[in-house]
Amino acid sequence: MTVILVRHGRSTSNTAGILAGRSEGVDLDDKGREQAAALIDRLGDLAVRAVVSSPMLRCRSTVEPLADALCLEPLIDDRLAEVDYGEWTGRKIGDLTNEPLWRVVQAHPSAAVFPGGEGLAQVQARAVAAVREHDRRLALEYGGEHGGDVLWLACTHGDVIKAVIADAYGMHLDSFQRITADPASASVVRYTELRPFVLHVNHTGARLSAGLRAAPPPKEDLGNEQTAESDGQVPSGDAVIGGSAD
Repeated sequence: MTVILVRHGRSTSNTAGILAGRSEGVDLDDKGREQAAALIDRLGDLAVRAVVSSPMLRCRSTVEPLADALCLEPLIDDRLAEVDYGEWTGRKIGDLTNEPLWRVVQAHPSAAVFPGGEGLAQVQARAVAAVREHDRRLALEYGGEHGGDVLWLACTHGDVIKAVIADAYGMHLDSFQRITADPASASVVRYTELRPFVLHVNHTGARLSAGLRAAPPPKEDLGNEQTAESDGQVPSGDAVIGGSAD
């Protein structure tokens, strides 16, 4: 199962230097709308089976053009919502840098709990649970196709994406600030029974498909003896010793 994690395009709060959080009505600016439209060229040729979105307007506005092009109806999942920054919501980023909690967020985010809001550890727990649940759901729905792999897309927020990527890397949450998720960027994680593989982080190039291999077609049933090992393939979830040939 492979998920493309797309951050929303540039928003009016991004350009104003304001921490939008869960503020109502924060939409894309003109640049953000261009980024949303560009997703059709960047991702439109991929066999995306489902689109899931944060309920925030800026995410819905980002993913709707692509979803329309793919003839898919976005599913809204509150677990992919922006961090509840509590009393920090709506404040200038420059002012927040003077708060003692700012240093905690930078150095020990696993211990950061926003006043009147939620902690970053809570954010990671809910976001990873959402991704894993959609993986299971789509595996049941489409798992018999494309060699068992299903490609889907989730549109969410920077800190949410960073938390999911950190989990996929097996990193402690205290290291998640090393990860970048720019507006309209795409990060890709392939989940297997054994481990996740992080295929892309913060991809902002013209086409993502150049780095994503098409899923192999289903093999003919050759009996119970046919396994990945017996036909020379690396079992799903195993890393290629020495690196892959691609």
